[in-house]
Amino acid sequence: MNILNSIPSPSISSFDIGQIRIHFYALFILAGIVSAIILGELRLRKRGAQPGVILDVALWAVPFGILGGRLFHVFTHQSDYFGEGKDLLKIFAVWEGGLAIYGALILGSAAAYIGCKQAGIRFLSFADAIAPGVLLAQAIGRWGNYFNGELFGKPTDLPWGLEISPSNSAYPVGLPAGTLFHPTFFYEFLWNVSGVVILLMLDKRFDLRWGRLFALYLAYYSIGRFWIEDLRVDPSEVLLGLRSNQWSAVVGMLIGISLFIWSRRAHPGAEVSVVIEKSSSQTSEKEHLS
Repeated sequence: MNILNSIPSPSISSFDIGQIRIHFYALFILAGIVSAIILGELRLRKRGAQPGVILDVALWAVPFGILGGRLFHVFTHQSDYFGEGKDLLKIFAVWEGGLAIYGALILGSAAAYIGCKQAGIRFLSFADAIAPGVLLAQAIGRWGNYFNGELFGKPTDLPWGLEISPSNSAYPVGLPAGTLFHPTFFYEFLWNVSGVVILLMLDKRFDLRWGRLFALYLAYYSIGRFWIEDLRVDPSEVLLGLRSNQWSAVVGMLIGISLFIWSRRAHPGAEVSVVIEKSSSQTSEKEHLS
């Protein structure tokens, strides 16, 4: 295959350091998380939060986000893990791929809410600050799918078609060797990186607060995920002609739009501070105890 007319797949998905095997998938997930925390820290500090507060919240959000992402993936790909001849232990093999962003958002957001309460900052302020970083993390994480040789799209004759080895367990049955596939990982990478730029520009222009930037993130990502998901050929639960993650994208779009509308009506004024204001009774009690 002429490399100029296609995208080659990596020949390896991991490397060894002594007795430890390092998977590229895990490295890209980790790099994405670190990038999101750094960008979120810069944005939240600029809005008045204390240094390091983003890390306090991340200690809650990250582990629960990973757990939620894995559980959601397993739930929407049950045929991969349950049934005759299936290895249930594969449920825990996160390094092989399989973290669903919508599941990560559900549990991760719930945990972040708890973390924000403990850190004394508004959850919606945190969500707005971290939204571009989350999208950046998703963009970086997609390169892990590339190294795993997974989640590619339908056959294509476009010059940027992705080469997949016929020995790959995900290679569609019945297709001849040398078939090229849509590099859906790269499509989503480009969509997400563009989204980061768009979100940052919109925030700078309109000073989006009270959850509005997070709402735009949900809507933007879900629009892209809907059409990219339609290109993929990996097994998925299908309901009424749509893949499970397409339904998730529809819900994500609706939540994003609803959150934006609610925010404009519930919080028409400016966001004065990202810090949770203590009530007068709490202040008096604290002064009394001191």
